[in-house]
Amino acid sequence: MSVPTTMRAAVVEEFGPRVTVKEIDLPQPGPFQALVKLKASGICHTDLHAAHGDWPVKPAPPFVPGHEGVGEIVELGPGEHPVKVGDIVGNAWLWSACGACEFCRTGRETYCDEAEYGGYTVNGSFGEYMLVDTRYAPLIPEGADPVEVAPILCAGVTVYKALKVTETKPSQFVVISGVGGLGHLAVQYARAMGMRVIAVDIADEKLDLAQRVGAEYTVNAREKDPAAAVQEYTEGGSHGVLITAVHPQAFGQALEMVRKNGTVVFVGLPPGEFSVPIFESVLRGVTLRGSMVGTRQDMAEALGFYARGEVTPHVTACGLDEVNDVFARMEENKIEGRMSIKY
Repeated sequence: MSVPTTMRAAVVEEFGPRVTVKEIDLPQPGPFQALVKLKASGICHTDLHAAHGDWPVKPAPPFVPGHEGVGEIVELGPGEHPVKVGDIVGNAWLWSACGACEFCRTGRETYCDEAEYGGYTVNGSFGEYMLVDTRYAPLIPEGADPVEVAPILCAGVTVYKALKVTETKPSQFVVISGVGGLGHLAVQYARAMGMRVIAVDIADEKLDLAQRVGAEYTVNAREKDPAAAVQEYTEGGSHGVLITAVHPQAFGQALEMVRKNGTVVFVGLPPGEFSVPIFESVLRGVTLRGSMVGTRQDMAEALGFYARGEVTPHVTACGLDEVNDVFARMEENKIEGRMSIKY
């Protein structure tokens, strides 16, 4: 396969609501790296935050967003690799890590101080080609639809890992608060893991999607108090609560939905803060945890659920030139499921 010297990519040239689609130089793979020709890339809410420079640790423009890319390896850099030219691989939020620190050695590589993040600290998958670190790039299951599988690489692995750390057991209740790109996958993973799923959102169409993909009970938080509804339905509160919503109010509601000795896991990253009732949290033995994406092992497991047909992202394809329109719809909360760029 002949490789060009330039490629089209969506570039954040300065922080703001828009990217610029333009020709840029093709990257060259270094040691432990591969050049990948993209077939698809999911569009994550994190990409929008990156473009805006919303978070305290900011990327450095110009950069190419994207960390749900799927494509074919067309060139390998120097050294030995666990993959070969022609393999279908992905990039991920955890683009690489040092492999030697305490966190890497103990299976917590996502917290490595030297970690690199796809589409944030290194250029990502909003372009015709991307680089991956072959030690961290997941192999995509044979026969997978690139557009469909792309969201597993961030949204899927993120909620799968978060569900694990809720410590919810089969036949126990878990609440999924926020049924967007992450939440509709969380419902499916939770069902596949044997949990009884309650979905909470403020949009009926998203709750309808939650029911279609396996939620046992749904609550529209605009119409009724979600804490009271969950407490009544579960006779004491949910064993686990996973917050993918991006509104601070959802975080406070979570503490009222969880039962004694239950666990609340935060994944969504809204601006601002919320208060924690210390007395009640201590008295009820509630655990609060943050969870950030997943390790390489979590990724392999998350892709396995997809390969077995137990989890199927609800995806709509778009073109690279439509990224700004997708970002605008994200800001207006008008996307059902997930969007993927098809190359």
